[in-house]
Amino acid sequence: MTKTHWKNPDAPRPPTPWDEITPGLWMGGHVYADADGELRPAVVTDEFDLVISLYTRPGHGPGPAAQHLVGEMPDAPLNAAQLDTVRRLADTAGRALDAGRRTLVRCYYGYNRSGLVVAQCLVGRGATAGEAVGLIRSRRSPWALHNRLFTAYLDSGLDAASLPAGPDPLP
Repeated sequence: MTKTHWKNPDAPRPPTPWDEITPGLWMGGHVYADADGELRPAVVTDEFDLVISLYTRPGHGPGPAAQHLVGEMPDAPLNAAQLDTVRRLADTAGRALDAGRRTLVRCYYGYNRSGLVVAQCLVGRGATAGEAVGLIRSRRSPWALHNRLFTAYLDSGLDAASLPAGPDPLP
């Protein structure tokens, strides 16, 4: 099995299971730290209509009434197919918002992979990459999208980021 999360020793555990980024669009993880700093599971029951999971763990929901989409991927360089999954899930989140559905995008801590999908959703709704990243960091955590490769994907655009690297065009 491929490891889909990595532990950054500098990243603090999130203090909440999830946070609302824009009305109806939430970002979170599978764990959070309680008031005593103890790691607790973030279990989704019926809080959301759509849950998009980029990391999964048994027993973390969602409940049977929610639509659950899974697109597991690493918190590491993404290939073209994984970037296409990010794009499709971001578009799905945008359509859910348009339909008035409460949507959660989650990964392990709720910082990087979920941040990439939420930011792409916001970009698809007219925000610049910088605006999307800034909003996410102000609403979720300053640690959100601390994976610089993910912010580079957003800055260049996912379409450009998924293009294969070719030979140097200059001799």
